Amino acid sequence: MHTQIESLFAGLWEDYLTITPSAMQIHKLIQAEDEQANIVNDHIALRTFALPGMRVTDLAEHFVQLGYRQAGEYDFSSKKLNAFHYEHSDENQPKVFISELRVDELSARAQAIIHNLTKTLPSDLAQQTDFLYSGTHWAISYEDYTQLLAESEYAAWLAAWGFRANHFTVSINHLQKITELTQMNALLQDHGFVLNQSGGVIKGGEDVCLAQSATMADHALVKFSDLEKNIPSCFYEFAQRYPLNNGKLYHGFVAASADKIFESTNVN
Repeated sequence: MHTQIESLFAGLWEDYLTITPSAMQIHKLIQAEDEQANIVNDHIALRTFALPGMRVTDLAEHFVQLGYRQAGEYDFSSKKLNAFHYEHSDENQPKVFISELRVDELSARAQAIIHNLTKTLPSDLAQQTDFLYSGTHWAISYEDYTQLLAESEYAAWLAAWGFRANHFTVSINHLQKITELTQMNALLQDHGFVLNQSGGVIKGGEDVCLAQSATMADHALVKFSDLEKNIPSCFYEFAQRYPLNNGKLYHGFVAASADKIFESTNVN
């Protein structure tokens, strides 16, 4: 089972690297500080549309079959998103955070664009082995992308990039010489990485048992149906978890912090 989990995350990671080259630069930066650094992935995040055949539960099934279970539910009303996170009984396995856009809450124009993109997809698409890192299955014009962008950054990102890991996350708890998120952030900023400032560089903290920071997304080339354009792709997150009253590390997520982390892929 663990071999299957490793294989799935390897596929997600390799796809992620193709449009997030800064991730390997960050790995090298961490290892330059600590040659023995054990870089552990705390969690990944996936995005999807709340439409038949591609809802959170459809994506999550790939993980459920490998022993994951739903462990948290979140509502991001301003962004029109539902989200859930999944954990494995083996706490060494990465957590999975999956969100979905409530398409029916968008304008008629935005809904029409999204339905046009997804209307011809096979009903069993989400069941394909490599679905979670298969990218887009449609062609979208830059005009439609900008139309979505004006209403929902999330919708525009998903329409342009499709199904893939939106970010991976370095677990600060597993590093040796970098023991605080503040140290990680200082290292990144000293080397020119731009961090997400929304809600502060550090979202959350010890009081909510989870502190998070993230780079702003890399930019990568998208071939729209009418032109090519560099747009925000994926980002890298950094998480430090703190113990609950029972002494065990908190494994959940903080909605107020996650709301700001989403903005790491914002265009402006």
